[in-house]
Amino acid sequence: MSEIRLYVSTTEKKAEQILDILSFCFGEEDFAVGTTEIDEKRDIWEASVYMMAEDEVEVHGRITEALAQEFPDAVIEREIIPDIDWIAKSLEGLKPVRAGRFLVHGSHDRDKVRPGDIAIEIDAGQAFGTGHHGTTAGCLETIERVLNAERPRNALDLGTGSGVLAIAVRKLRPMIPVLATDIDPIAVRVARENVRRNGIANGIALETAPGFHSPAFDRDGPFDLVIANILARPLIKMAPQLVTHLSPGGSVILSGILAEQRWKVISAYSGAGLAHMRTIWRNGWVTIHLRKL
Repeated sequence: MSEIRLYVSTTEKKAEQILDILSFCFGEEDFAVGTTEIDEKRDIWEASVYMMAEDEVEVHGRITEALAQEFPDAVIEREIIPDIDWIAKSLEGLKPVRAGRFLVHGSHDRDKVRPGDIAIEIDAGQAFGTGHHGTTAGCLETIERVLNAERPRNALDLGTGSGVLAIAVRKLRPMIPVLATDIDPIAVRVARENVRRNGIANGIALETAPGFHSPAFDRDGPFDLVIANILARPLIKMAPQLVTHLSPGGSVILSGILAEQRWKVISAYSGAGLAHMRTIWRNGWVTIHLRKL
């Protein structure tokens, strides 16, 4: 069955207001809600709700009702999200990737695992994050370094994608509970499959949640370790919220950041009370480690 996106095109400021309304309306249900920048110069943003086709009529009516008072002229548009697995097609045949002790590999490369490796099996799929991108590899290296130096009691993987980073934390420190969230319900489903594939029976809670709009963050937080491999702009915007969910002395690992964007990100989090610990470079991307003062 096809997945449907219902969305409203508007400005950034109004998109944030609509996001708050939609998050209140759908926040505790299995519908992903989020905003996307379409055109920076023209200030065009989209506020969206994702659902399966069978839920479209009901969700459309609820969106119309929710926006009627503050945004009576809002036009709700519709997109059918194709089932074609483009990422799987583009990643066919990729070789295993080493990042510190971690080896991220497909099911066809299980024979490449060596004694002492922390093996994570991720086949190319619909969710981003197979270890081949510089951001994922940088996060894996930093996770190993942080977990070897610190003793976090819990962790949050924000924007989990394939689940590879949550799996890495749990495999390296099996006693640490991990909350893994993503705006995309498909990613959450794929991550759940990958968790099972890697023999992790418990300890990773997976939730569909845009940003910090979910009761799961208050339920499981505050967190001693937060990992967010997203993009620079949303990372900068969510800095104050992210830091409020971080325990005193806790660490943050940020990635999805181009090298030239690193100072803007560091500045945003320094202003929110974090200290810059280390930055590593991988193929033009950076991974940043910070700690709460």
